[in-house]
Amino acid sequence: MTALQVLQLVVIGWMPGAAIFRLPWLDRDRRAGLPAEERLFWAIVISLAISLSLVLVLAAAGQYSLGRLLAANAGLAACAAAAARLDLRLGPAARRPGLSILLPLMLVALGSWRFFPPAEYVIGGKDPGVYIAEGIQIAQRGTFAYDDPVVSTVPPFARDLFFPSHEREEYYGLRFMGFFIMDPERGTVVGQFPHLFPASIAIGYGLDGLSGARRAVGVWAVLGLLAVYFAGAQLAGRAAAWSASVLLALHVVQVWFARYPNAEVVMQAFLFAALLALARSHHDRDTFFAPVAGLLLGLLFFLRVDAALSAMAVVIAIALLTAAGERRQTGVVVVLGACAVLAALYLLGPMRAYAERPILFLTHNVFWWHYLAGAALAAVVLALVLVSARNPALSTRVRGLAPVLVTAIVVLGAVYALYFREPAGKLAPYDAYALRDFTRFYLSNGGLLAALAGFMLLARHSFWRAPALFITVAVFALFFFYKIRIVPEHFWAARRFVPVILPGALLFACAAATWGLRQSGARRIVSAAIGAVFILLLGGHYARAARPVADHLEYAGIIPELESLAGSIGADDLLLVESRDAGSDAHVFALPLAYIYARPVLVLASARPDREAFGTFLEWARTRYGAVYFLGGGGTELLARDWSAKSVASRRFQVPEYESAWSAFPRVVRRKEFDFGLYQLLPAAADPGMWFDLDVGIHDDLHVTRFHAKEETDGRTFRWSQRQSFVALPALPDAGREVVIDMSAGGRPHGAPAADVTVHLDEYTLGTAVVADGFQSYTFAIPDTVRIAVAGSGRLARLRLVTSVWNPRQVLGTGDDRELGVMVDRVQVR
Repeated sequence: MTALQVLQLVVIGWMPGAAIFRLPWLDRDRRAGLPAEERLFWAIVISLAISLSLVLVLAAAGQYSLGRLLAANAGLAACAAAAARLDLRLGPAARRPGLSILLPLMLVALGSWRFFPPAEYVIGGKDPGVYIAEGIQIAQRGTFAYDDPVVSTVPPFARDLFFPSHEREEYYGLRFMGFFIMDPERGTVVGQFPHLFPASIAIGYGLDGLSGARRAVGVWAVLGLLAVYFAGAQLAGRAAAWSASVLLALHVVQVWFARYPNAEVVMQAFLFAALLALARSHHDRDTFFAPVAGLLLGLLFFLRVDAALSAMAVVIAIALLTAAGERRQTGVVVVLGACAVLAALYLLGPMRAYAERPILFLTHNVFWWHYLAGAALAAVVLALVLVSARNPALSTRVRGLAPVLVTAIVVLGAVYALYFREPAGKLAPYDAYALRDFTRFYLSNGGLLAALAGFMLLARHSFWRAPALFITVAVFALFFFYKIRIVPEHFWAARRFVPVILPGALLFACAAATWGLRQSGARRIVSAAIGAVFILLLGGHYARAARPVADHLEYAGIIPELESLAGSIGADDLLLVESRDAGSDAHVFALPLAYIYARPVLVLASARPDREAFGTFLEWARTRYGAVYFLGGGGTELLARDWSAKSVASRRFQVPEYESAWSAFPRVVRRKEFDFGLYQLLPAAADPGMWFDLDVGIHDDLHVTRFHAKEETDGRTFRWSQRQSFVALPALPDAGREVVIDMSAGGRPHGAPAADVTVHLDEYTLGTAVVADGFQSYTFAIPDTVRIAVAGSGRLARLRLVTSVWNPRQVLGTGDDRELGVMVDRVQVR
């Protein structure tokens, strides 16, 4: 890291927060008395909150750049210093660093070791690539609502080829998976996800390019460890908090998502910091932290829609505090309310497409009596708050009953979910068994029992130190274990428990394990030893489960391949990419090529585009772009009589991808294969009298449809056919009298059907052959009547191979679940 990058990091991640933290207002001496390590933590967290807020404001105005952010941060720090008359020294009230500073430093070292290097997941198709592209778009374009010239210049007649209208009020269609087209005339494109996490990616990209953008998620995960530690230390003591943070750093899910772009680790860091700020505000009587808590909570509205749960939990906690006679948390409510108003404008404006799903859920799955019950409950709570605030006896009753009630709800809910909840009606098994699966795969039975015990112990003795933490964990657990898919096709996809439930459970479990430290004498020693053994056993269990993931780098090596592909396409060229339904994964390269490497890219909406409209579009594209290319892996019927394709490159490579598993812990790293060709589309120059000769398995992507991926054996390239496979002929040769196909049955085992292949030319049947093992040529005559009819149709001719198939998994019990026909090596018309 260069000196300039270090200076930029200081300005972004420390300077404004440190200046505001040191302002001589709101009883500075009180917060100066915090441990030195927590003071540093607050300077960083407040700085990040300010920096991200500025990124969002600048991007909303279309004016973001790293230089403007640095200038704004430096100006803000200077204004704070001027307002304080340069009095930013904490003075004698500030505690000197002690040995306790080693605890968070060890967490930083542990997180840096466990969470880096980050995954190379920059491709499209899933959430991680969308987050990366959104952040880099902010960094490159200065806005999150980008007027894409590639979209706006597509002629209206050709829009359905690439982004057909979804006929929705909130958006027009899809630019890429995860990016909505709001206005096709202007080309306005907005990412699918709220932009708080992408804002941090934009900062990382400005600091260190694509590597910095990828590292943003790991930085957030380290901050999450620190936030859990400091919030836990305030409630349960340093021993329990540090142990819980270490367990979190060892846990397979934290390790995975610390390297895999996602918004949950951001929520973990900011939410636990907000809970700590709220506790400092009401328990330590430090009014400085009230607006800080409100800002941190409010920023979560710009991160994920379920941030509403955290706001609801905090409002409940504030209501309980007021009812219990505590000082009103006006600063939290005012700042949180202001952020909520801005978030509503944001979500109902540029992010309306994202907000539509929760809106539909609330309008279609929540009935009138739900709203009525909610309003009645809110009215009862408000009345209780107002009455209790003026009735000391009732406030005392609330202080005694609230911890008992919250504990009872959590414990009874856990017992019901563990032992009595069963799937029935609309209740799916993965919802009914959510807590059981979470316990089995992520926590362990002992961990859950310890977490419940710790919750009960802390609620009894320390509930009013941090009621928002108890209620937030309870609300998230009740909501997500009511309706969450803990074990989907890929179990890490169920990441909703990462921000709150997992760290909260570990914190309460470690609180139970270290409870003996509050004893004295021999009981203290014995209890502490038992607790330490429990934590060590739990940590060993988590570390063993995470060992394969700790050594794994998802999609390692894909970035150099993308850079090579981008280098093959000029900035004034147009790249057309095959659609998602074409059968290969080439479409996932479209997003990074367009929104990371700034290449003009369009993705076909169908594997069989309208040929007349496509031909007209190609004629138009030649007048606007230097060259027109196509990227595909086979399965797109693109050729026409007036166009031909010149092979430019053919690439086949593999990257590591962790396996998916259903109701099981995935343990194997597989190799995900990408196989595609790059072609330049040119006007047809072929003589229709020439023979057609296609070497299947190399430069064949524009000719074959519904074949399996390219393979090679004994120097021959080939593809396995499927139940129905197609070969497109750019034109039927005038002299064509027969179709010759080189095929092999591929060694079908006993129990598989014979390899019968029936060949059709358009709707005409040419014949059937029983294919034997070993490659041989099979000839099918083309009757004159068929040749004349096909050649005179004016349409592109297609060969259709109908094959009897077999499944290796069903017949041999292997892991190959493909339906295999025959091995096709060459197709000729002569």
